[in-house]
Amino acid sequence: MLEKLESIYNHFLVIEEKLSDPEIVSDMKKYSSLHKEYKQLQVIVDAYKKYKNILDNLATAKEMLGDADPDMQSMAQEEINTLTPEKEALEEDIKYLLIPKDPDDQLDVVFEIRSGAGGDEASIFAGDLYKMYTKFFESHGWRHEVVSISEGTVGGYNKIVLEVFGEEVYGKLKFESGAHRVQRVPKTESQGRVHTSAATVVVMPKFEEEDIDIKKDDLRVDTFRASGAGGQHVNKTESGVRFTHIPTGIVSESTDSRSQHKNREIALTKLYQKIKEAQKLKTYSEQKAQRKSLVGSGDRSDKIRTYNYPQNRVTDHRINLTLYNLDKIMGGLIDEIIEKLQMAENADKMVEE
Repeated sequence: MLEKLESIYNHFLVIEEKLSDPEIVSDMKKYSSLHKEYKQLQVIVDAYKKYKNILDNLATAKEMLGDADPDMQSMAQEEINTLTPEKEALEEDIKYLLIPKDPDDQLDVVFEIRSGAGGDEASIFAGDLYKMYTKFFESHGWRHEVVSISEGTVGGYNKIVLEVFGEEVYGKLKFESGAHRVQRVPKTESQGRVHTSAATVVVMPKFEEEDIDIKKDDLRVDTFRASGAGGQHVNKTESGVRFTHIPTGIVSESTDSRSQHKNREIALTKLYQKIKEAQKLKTYSEQKAQRKSLVGSGDRSDKIRTYNYPQNRVTDHRINLTLYNLDKIMGGLIDEIIEKLQMAENADKMVEE
């Protein structure tokens, strides 16, 4: 482990030097990428320095055990008794820090909320989820832009698509993909009965076109006129974009934005995700994997979480986590849920290692 930490530390120093290189500083994209990696490694480097200091102090204390002075021996033993549990605890922390990170975790995202079963109440709930997430974005200093909105007839949204920008956005939001279920008395319910409705969330990492390893010759691109809501909103230009990956037959399209450029970005991101998922399924099939990932597949059909208003309760079904602070969670305080999902994912990775 020490050799691995020293290797990371040396790499960290190389990045530190590059960040002061005028050529790197002038290239905003390269500088931003290196700075993100630098910040990621900083946590490991800090732990390494602390760990190395403990090892050095332990080595010194063990040498002192051979001293002829009984007082020095006693001091040395006391130092060893204090440092040994600190060393063991830090080693456990470092094991988690050294778990390979998904490179996609650092990416920005395309974030979609769509009303599901439950009619008007589902649209209202989709609106509540939108408010919850935007407050969460703000608390992390993330920026978001609305790409498209389809409003519900009595409030909320039938569908809303956003782009979210910041640090480690996908790494935190990827756990939110799936079906979110709400149990409460709808505003439209006169008898006071509790209803169950649902909304789906889809989170896709936002790739730059040059990051996507798909041969251009393998793609067919079609543009078409996107259907609008009628009246002044009818799209009079061919803003819809459809990609077909010829080798696999996988098709992806987007009509979410009135901008063809934006639809091209979204459709390409969707296509890349579909190809990656198809490759993953093929790998799992070849390996005859029996166990489903602890945090779910991210498929829309997965019921991942229930929000129960009468009991002020939220349950995340993937990790059997139940919290009785629904009011705070709907106010954007979902960090505890996400942290526990991250811990579960890391524990799962450690088992697989």
